[in-house]
Amino acid sequence: MASITTADFKNGLGLKIKDKICTIVEFQHVKPGKGGAFVRYKTKDLKSGRVVEQTCNAGSKFESVTLTTTEMQYLYNDGDNYYFMNMETYDQIPVSSDFIGDNAKWLRENDVCQLLYADEDLMGVNPPMFIEAEITETDPGFKGDTVQGGSKPATIDTGAVVQVPMYLNVGERIKVDTRDGKFVSRV
Repeated sequence: MASITTADFKNGLGLKIKDKICTIVEFQHVKPGKGGAFVRYKTKDLKSGRVVEQTCNAGSKFESVTLTTTEMQYLYNDGDNYYFMNMETYDQIPVSSDFIGDNAKWLRENDVCQLLYADEDLMGVNPPMFIEAEITETDPGFKGDTVQGGSKPATIDTGAVVQVPMYLNVGERIKVDTRDGKFVSRV
């Protein structure tokens, strides 16, 4: 693996720290009046999603990891695995349902997802940033419910539960942000 120093730091750069693959979230070179320069940086563990703030001396060396994202189409799941297809080579790869975790509630057949690889190892599956879905279950809206009237839980066709405005009813299509699970707009 290639070795890099703190001078090469960039946001989003992949590093291997104590056998964990991380990305740099943010960093700052600090040069105090007394003493040597140091670097304060935050890293995000790609497996657990945990963000840790650390410091090191300027010029410290780290192992670099090449991070690549590949767009693949989600095809189907058989209970144990989710199957994705590379749209250029038509290769299909299975990904275990345990690995996908909570992102499974945003996956719909034929959606294009981004698979994150560190060197050759699969690190994560990101669903599309926004999805359009139909409300399959929610309490009925009543006359006088307005946009400012608060929100209510609604189940969408992927099985996820989203907070929506009171005026929306079963059968309506909405746009949802999959990063935080929030209602964006009516479609």
